[in-house]
Amino acid sequence: MIKLKSRPVVVVAIVALALGGHAGAARGDAGRAAPPVTGMNALVPQPVTVQPATGPGYPITASTTIGVEAGSAPAEEIGIELAGVLRRSTGYALPVAATPGREAATADGISLLLSGAGAELGDEGYLLDVSAGGVVVRANQPEGLFNGVQTLRQLLPAAADSTTVQPGPWPVPAGHIADHPRFPYRGAMLDVARHFFPVATVERYIDEISRYKVNRLHLHLADDQGWRIAITSWPQLATIGGSTAVGGGPGGYYTQADYRTIVDYARAHYVTIVPEIDGPGHTNAALASYPELNCTGTAPPLYTGTDVGFSSLCVSKEITYTFLDNVLGELAGLTPGPYLHIGGDEAQSTKAKDYATFEGKELPLVAGSGKAAMAWHDIAAVTPPASTVLEYWGTATSEPKTAAAVARGNKVVLAPANKAYLDMKYSRKTKLGQHWAGYIEEQTAYDWNPGSYLSGVGESAVLGVEAPLWSETLVTLADLEFMAFPRLPAIAELGWSPAATHDWTSFRSRLGAQGPRWTVLGIGFFASAQIPWTPGTRGGTFANATAASPSVGRIVF
Repeated sequence: MIKLKSRPVVVVAIVALALGGHAGAARGDAGRAAPPVTGMNALVPQPVTVQPATGPGYPITASTTIGVEAGSAPAEEIGIELAGVLRRSTGYALPVAATPGREAATADGISLLLSGAGAELGDEGYLLDVSAGGVVVRANQPEGLFNGVQTLRQLLPAAADSTTVQPGPWPVPAGHIADHPRFPYRGAMLDVARHFFPVATVERYIDEISRYKVNRLHLHLADDQGWRIAITSWPQLATIGGSTAVGGGPGGYYTQADYRTIVDYARAHYVTIVPEIDGPGHTNAALASYPELNCTGTAPPLYTGTDVGFSSLCVSKEITYTFLDNVLGELAGLTPGPYLHIGGDEAQSTKAKDYATFEGKELPLVAGSGKAAMAWHDIAAVTPPASTVLEYWGTATSEPKTAAAVARGNKVVLAPANKAYLDMKYSRKTKLGQHWAGYIEEQTAYDWNPGSYLSGVGESAVLGVEAPLWSETLVTLADLEFMAFPRLPAIAELGWSPAATHDWTSFRSRLGAQGPRWTVLGIGFFASAQIPWTPGTRGGTFANATAASPSVGRIVF
């Protein structure tokens, strides 16, 4: 999905004010056009139904308890996590205990109940009611309860997310929320192949995306520049193919234990991992690791540049399919989610006939591993089975082969590069990122409708949306956060909120209220001038694009 042929890989660290159009831009008239919103009117994503009440809300105090559904281990885990977050900031004990009855709410506390939500809310929906007597979150399944807790956290003051005790108070505004998602697939993608990111960084990203009800993390695990997952049957993929990164950095890879740690952490946050092994192109790291995967029998050198379209597995060799069977089989065994993403994009070095042959053999291997295939929309050219999910990354609003696939029954995840790619620059002045798909400011990221965006792909054919973050120019956690925020919540709202609630004026005001929360969390975000940031927000951080210098500068306004 990368079209730019030459990209910068080292960026000098500078304070955001010097970036023109970053932090300082938030002081402009466009960023102050609307007053800040608060409470139930400041939620992202926008819930289906929000009914603020005029009466007193519920104050969390030293006597507050957290009651969970008796006999439900997942509900207890969610309650324990919530208590852990709030104990750090409030200093209160916040004991977690089973509720006295299935339908009973905790007196003077927060109740998390797997009952009474209503079938219309599905597995991920929830009800949230706040009154002077307490807070009650109801859901049909644990994932719905988790989503309701994320909404509850947004209703609290931003200081509730602090890692140190704050003075409070801790009011939760009164009202009623009924909520459920528009689409089942709400994804973020992280490219760990161009630059490697350790387990702790991936876990932090999971924390950040799950707060906005993103429920899929697509990991781009292999490309020309690096192979990032240990495969027992092909060990040199990691030890050789994983030894490099863009610009000649040290590379790295996940052991299978590391990968399981990521999967388990994601699962605890109701995020499903979608692993990707691209092919037949984007495969130089594999080709450099094993000469026999090349048609010539000779391994190419490892690659640390940013060109695309030059590599291809050898379609005519049987060992290619043994390799794929082994890799996909091991990855399927490590991944509890339903999908294996097989790439299939930008295979310019593979003849069309060979591409069809390759995919015709790979797709059954995915099915044989017990998983469903996902692939970039390029695969529509070979008429894949209807079970294959196509991920659209193009920049046009018409793609006939994808539309034809939809007519045959395929579902689509929308990730148009000129709307949803988080690695695109905000403007010409942005030092990180790329611009081959254009510049993406906040309104561009938000103001499109996945249900009618692509010709021939109606709402019923859309499985969901995804926000990819490619890492050619991104090296540190601070780099990732600067490019993801504030655009990631825009894509998250498109995936969760009803089309009828889509409103740029409302969204920009609600997003502005997220700024203090990101400040407390230490997220160094781009302070877009399009957003009326709540006073006191600190944004516009910019980190050195070398792992050795993670320092961050912030501007306060």
